Amino acid sequence: IFFAIAGKDEVERIRIVDLPGYGHAVASKTEIARWNEATRDFLRGRATLKRAFVLVDSRHGLKPNDLEVMRMLDTSALSYQIILTKVDKLKKGELDAVLLATKEGLKKRPAAHPEVLPISSHENLGISQLREEIATFSVE
Repeated sequence: IFFAIAGKDEVERIRIVDLPGYGHAVASKTEIARWNEATRDFLRGRATLKRAFVLVDSRHGLKPNDLEVMRMLDTSALSYQIILTKVDKLKKGELDAVLLATKEGLKKRPAAHPEVLPISSHENLGISQLREEIATFSVE
């Protein structure tokens, strides 16, 4: 799904692409495998891509399928940033532990952006920071 975001002058400033989910999806394994291949094809050799945002459910932390996507992004040399979602579902100590483990998991990843953004759309936590991060890629 493509989203074109225009400035006040109605000129497109940024395009966001929502790729099919590689994690929890209600679909057959064949369909998910097809999505994953389409995602890999889309990401390969796209010099215009500025950053991928990898959404990770904070209740589960980095899972094997997240690590696979991160490996693919590292290999493609495409900058990516981890967005921890649903942080409102965790207690403070649990969130701290997930943040620490996630940051540790990124240390040796060449294409990983070092800042992990914890967000909750339900509680509106971190949403403005995510919007600011996305806005840094706006073409003026």
